[in-house]
Amino acid sequence: MKKKVIRVIARLNIGGPAIHVILLSANLNRERYETLLVSGREAPEEGNMRHLAQAKNVTPIFIENLGRELKPIGDIKTLLRLYRLFRRERPDIVHTHTAKAGAVGRLAAFMAGVPVVVHTFHGHVLHGYFGVWKTAFFRILERILARYCNRIIAVSEKCKEDLLRYKIGDPGKIMTIPLGLELHHFAEPIPGAREELRRQYNIPPDAFTVGMIARMVPIKRHEDLFRAIPIVLQSHPDAYFMIIGDGELRDRLEALARELQIAHRCIFAGFHTELGRMYQTVDLVALTSGNEGLPVVIIEALASGVPVVATRVGGVPELIEDGKTGYIVEPYDVESIADGLMKAIADPEKTRAMGGLAQEETLQKYSIQRLVGDIEDLYEELIDS
Repeated sequence: MKKKVIRVIARLNIGGPAIHVILLSANLNRERYETLLVSGREAPEEGNMRHLAQAKNVTPIFIENLGRELKPIGDIKTLLRLYRLFRRERPDIVHTHTAKAGAVGRLAAFMAGVPVVVHTFHGHVLHGYFGVWKTAFFRILERILARYCNRIIAVSEKCKEDLLRYKIGDPGKIMTIPLGLELHHFAEPIPGAREELRRQYNIPPDAFTVGMIARMVPIKRHEDLFRAIPIVLQSHPDAYFMIIGDGELRDRLEALARELQIAHRCIFAGFHTELGRMYQTVDLVALTSGNEGLPVVIIEALASGVPVVATRVGGVPELIEDGKTGYIVEPYDVESIADGLMKAIADPEKTRAMGGLAQEETLQKYSIQRLVGDIEDLYEELIDS
């Protein structure tokens, strides 16, 4: 007999969590599981992953108030809608993703008497996002919510360590299951992509180009990269920087680029759905976040054979071997970021070689097949317990 899984996420905005839930919904064994995906709506500037959902024949159920922001009346309405949905559908498992969906989803599942409840932390807001009092509130809330689920999944060992440090659940309830993605197409060359995109953005064919692929939101710390760029250009004046993505900070970042007099070397490319072409266009990927779970962009870059310079946050050190597959730099430290970038740019042959070292391991370790196997094993364990 099939088991029904309802997967709940706050929104399908461009980013790792949305890719994760869509691929899981599409790839679970359909002879064993029936899956429903529930999502809120994205803000216009966030972009969305609905094209991926459509390509994978995943049709989400949308709940308008299930979004990122806390809205007491709207959140109560969402709680009741989820409760009614769970009572009607009688799922065997409710699996929630991201903070807001994890809060209302777990409470609704408890109220509806769902037998198995699982929550995945794709990162967390337990430090780095908010002020002292708001952060303390979210830590207390997550401690309470941990009581309303059977298992908590962290996407990296560092994320798991943080949850235990902040007393979110006990060691027996928390486990690490790394992300799994469809990666093999990133390893396949796309003839002409590099030349075509460089012509489109007026980048010389032989110019060393750094790409940052991220939503333009505060936690990604684009401004640290921007402030490092003038230092880099002093030694490497011919380098280019592609800023791929969009978001609430775009206007401010474009103004900062002009203020720092680096606009002639910064290309704001917006959102792109065919990221494989972008990875083949750049020589290095940079990620300067102040907090992360297990960044999808690093996994995709390494699967593409592109090395990475990234800050030492979250699961980044689990993905990059410093000095061999990229460079790990310190968060919020402009000098450290500039130093990592200059190491990569100064020796392009070594940098290219670094890109190939982690490719095969990445393709295997972070495959969608491995993720689906891990999740199905967990579901069977919890169903049988």
